[in-house]
Amino acid sequence: MTDVELRHVAAMVAIAEEGSFGRAALRLGYTQSTVSQQIAALERTLGGEVFDRPGGPRAVRLTPLGSVVLARGRELLAKADALADAVDRFKAGDGRIDIGTFQSVSNVILPSVVRRLRDEQPGCDIRLSEEEPEQPRIGDLDLLFYDGRIDGDVEYRKLLDDPYLLVTSAGTFPDGPVPLDRLDGAPMVAWPLTCDQPLMEQALVRAGARPQVVFRSVVNDTLFSMVRAGMGSAVLPWLAIHGADVPSDARLRVHELRPSPPPREIYLHWRPGRTRSPLAARAIDIAVEVASDLNPPNPA
Repeated sequence: MTDVELRHVAAMVAIAEEGSFGRAALRLGYTQSTVSQQIAALERTLGGEVFDRPGGPRAVRLTPLGSVVLARGRELLAKADALADAVDRFKAGDGRIDIGTFQSVSNVILPSVVRRLRDEQPGCDIRLSEEEPEQPRIGDLDLLFYDGRIDGDVEYRKLLDDPYLLVTSAGTFPDGPVPLDRLDGAPMVAWPLTCDQPLMEQALVRAGARPQVVFRSVVNDTLFSMVRAGMGSAVLPWLAIHGADVPSDARLRVHELRPSPPPREIYLHWRPGRTRSPLAARAIDIAVEVASDLNPPNPA
């Protein structure tokens, strides 16, 4: 029974529905002899006849075995059609993709990626998870955004350099760049010491600035609220500032720093040695395009 071929089952269904080998051949685009050979092959595999052939103008009729095979054969053909459709949709970019992200990318880059994927493939299933662990792992994710290279065997693409800027309440400093040493001893609100934050704070110390961190939060909006309230200034990357539209807030000011701390680097990672789905490959291309269209400042 494992030798039953779908084309033989399709020929049987066509004959049963058309009532003759000749009309079935026309429907399938075969010669009548080809259809006869297919049914003969099916009957050899099954060990019995599926049609009674009265001859002449009379319609062929299903045998009891043929009735059983026809019912199950139609189910088999329907499943094969569903499989073919699923494969076609997968190749076109449909399917599921799991993406790991973090706050700044979620606010600025990822919405454009998700929107374009959904516009191109409305049936795609996009699953997002937002975490910022100290030691990120790609695990079962298809793609992982992170501010820096992650450890382990991964492939990656650098998306952009994300410069650090100073956010203050209005009137704290004159307009224009602020010397880093002006932050020495000044109150500052900041992210927790994960991801790129320790490197940035170490860079401040090397430049002679030791701000007094009075509050830490992972939530950008909370930090901006504390800056507005006068708790202190914040040194944050451009993506975080741009995503919150800080420059349009009359209560806040954005300054470049002199000298500027090294920017954080935004990367997109994926697992190596695996054939990426068309949806994942397209997501990578879109992320690269979206990142290239951004225009972060380039502090000297």
